[in-house]
Parts: sequence; C-alpha cells; structure tokens
Amino acid sequence: MRGMDAVAVEALGDRVLGPEYKSLPSVAWGRTAREFLATAPYLEDFATPVLTVERAALDSNLAVMADWAAAAGVRLAPHGKTTMSPQLWAEQLAAGAWGITLATAWQAQVARSFGVARILLANALVDPVGLRWVAGELRRDPGFEFVSWVDSVPAVEQLEQCLPAGARLPILVELGGPHGRTGARGLDEALAVADAVSRSERLELAGVGGYEGALAHDRTSDAVGAVRRYLDELVRLHGALASRYERPAIVTAGGSAYPDLVVERLAGLADEQGAQGIPVTVVLRSGAYLIHDDGFYSGISPLTAPHTGRPLRAAMHGWARVVSRPEHGLALLDAGRRDLPFDSGLPVPQRVSSGTKVPPGAAVSALNDQHAFLRLPAGGEVPVGSVVRLGLSHPCTAFDKWRLIPVIDDAEAARPRVVDLLHTFF
Repeated sequence: MRGMDAVAVEALGDRVLGPEYKSLPSVAWGRTAREFLATAPYLEDFATPVLTVERAALDSNLAVMADWAAAAGVRLAPHGKTTMSPQLWAEQLAAGAWGITLATAWQAQVARSFGVARILLANALVDPVGLRWVAGELRRDPGFEFVSWVDSVPAVEQLEQCLPAGARLPILVELGGPHGRTGARGLDEALAVADAVSRSERLELAGVGGYEGALAHDRTSDAVGAVRRYLDELVRLHGALASRYERPAIVTAGGSAYPDLVVERLAGLADEQGAQGIPVTVVLRSGAYLIHDDGFYSGISPLTAPHTGRPLRAAMHGWARVVSRPEHGLALLDAGRRDLPFDSGLPVPQRVSSGTKVPPGAAVSALNDQHAFLRLPAGGEVPVGSVVRLGLSHPCTAFDKWRLIPVIDDAEAARPRVVDLLHTFF
C-alpha cells in the first residue's frame, strides 16, 4: 500500500464492534467489522439516523480527481481532516496522491500510527508538545517527510525555542489575505518571515503556501477576482524566494472550491528541470472532492455538471425516519445536529423509502439536537415510520459526527447493501 502501513489499515477490520458505534445493529455487537460484513447486511438492518457513503461514487470521485490533477500537472495532497478515515487516505494514496494534508499535530499522530509517509501540515505548529513529537518522529524514521507552515516572526521564534537541538524542520511561509484566516498579510510581512526562517538553525525554507478558500465563497466575478489576485501574490512571493530555497520547493494552495483557479495561476510553476536550479512541486490540497456533496461544493466546484463531462458525485447521504406528524405541513425526522452537517446548508430531502415521492416544495427548515423539521406543502404526505434520504452539504462536518460509517453499494437501490465500514478518528 503506497505511503501507508497496509497491515495497520487492514487491522481495522478486526476491531470488535459494540453499542458505542451509533446506529449499528445489535446483531453486530461482539463481532469484528470483518465478521459482521461477512453476513452481507443491508442498510435497512441499521437503525436510523445513519450516515452512509456510496462505494460507486467514491470510486468515480477518486478517478476523476486523480486524472484531473495529473492532466493539470499538479500533485494532490488531499486534506485528511475532511474524513479522518485512514481507509480513505489509503485509497487516495493508492490513486496517486503525493501525500496527506492535516491541520493539527494530533491528526498527524493518527496518520503516523497508520504509516502515512508524507504529511503536509497546513497550519503553524507552535505547540511545544507537538513539536517535540514531530522532531522525535523525524529522528526515528529517516523516510518520514513532514512539512509545516509559519506566518509570523514570533511563530518562527517559538519554533526555535521548542525544537530540540539537531532538529531540522522544512517550513513553508504562509501568505494570507485581507479578512482571511491565518497567513502573513502582504509580501513585505511574508518576506520578513522568510528572513527569520533562513536565519534559523532548526528550520529550512521549503516554499510557500496558503488557502484561497477563506477569501471567497461563491463564483461571482468579485469572488473569482479576489482569489486570482491572492494567487498571483502567492506567485510573486515564490518568485522573490526562489533563489533562497535550501531544498526542492513546494508551492501549495487549493481547497475544493477553486482548484481550477489554483491550477490556472500556479501550475506553470511546476518545472521538473527546476526553477533557478531548485525543483518546484505544485501541490493542491483539496479534501472534499472524495465525498463531495449535494450542497455547497456541488454549487461551487468546477468539477460538477455541466462544467465537465466527468463530474464529481455526492457520495454521502443521511437517512432519517419520520417519528412524528404533530401538525399539518410538518414531519419530524429522527436526525439532528448531532448526526448531520448544518453549517453550510441544511439537509435536502431526496427520496422516501415507502415508495412515496418527496412532495415538491418539501424542505428541512431547521435542525435541533436530535430532530429535523421537514416542512411539507399542502397535501404533502410522508408516513410515520418511513425513511427519508437526505442530501447533505459539507463533508467536513458530516464525518466528525460518526465513528463508524457504513459504505453502501448504491444509494439509488431499493435495498442498498452494506459493503464496508469506515472507521473515523475525530
């Protein structure tokens, strides 16, 4: 298994299941995941609410993104925090991913426990405990590659103080943008950070990085223009530092909303012969593509119909049961904020298991902790006890609510078959 410990990933199938796994049927308790799957369960054997991932959509999305990145001439280091599922990381690496991106030292520790060999930490690691662990891991395993970010001179000073003598940590200077998230504000500040990294005995200047998704949230001309201006500034920063890199350089950007703009502005930097003698790898960090969605990303990603002939597909769905019809025009479902994402759009009713079509105009208007309010048009019916399939938005805040996620063969099937179980680590 490329870039991971195949034995550790396979061992997840030997985990004993129990009631700590939400919605898992009691007949699975006491069995290993592998033993339970051998019984060929159906989705209907699980309690509601439940989150599922569709196998066919996963396979399609893996191939679409791998081919798209290869054609664009960039490398892919998908953001592992989206799923925190080592099984899915292994599939992404096997499909050609350059590495796995993570956001915290703890997430990196999970990845290392499954043998991930190259980690890009898209964050400033200034926690002393985390830094000592990274230094120790690099010393223990010479084949392990770890690259982190920094966005200020005080952060560089913190790294200097906390890294043990003899440690050598590759660092990317992070460029931010106005009203964005982290990152040096402007070229002058970023260059000052690079100067501090270059002076350090424990750090190596390894490139530049940033996140354009914090600067825009739609495809209006103003939003696209803001993203392009930011990426152009990142290119200028790289150009100003190109002669100072001490090792093969990395230029990285890219969430799942604007990967086309990242490729448009950055892909030309990739040069196998090396810019000014230093090879440059352009790394795209998109994370949501594998699961995709029926909400935010379906509306903003360039890899959706009609923009491409090979679109990404929503691989995740929620399944919730009607538990109450307390008044006309209202059905209460048994899934809420503890089960389904809601930060980038509410769930969308798509289908009813009873054979009843979702009435046109039906919509989820709100989520409580354990309930969804499904508003129905006049005459609309969804019987108590029926199960509603829900389209979801934002996989990052869907997976974090589930420690075990059933993988089904076909979300459109009358009786979806459960073909795998995904373990998550949140």
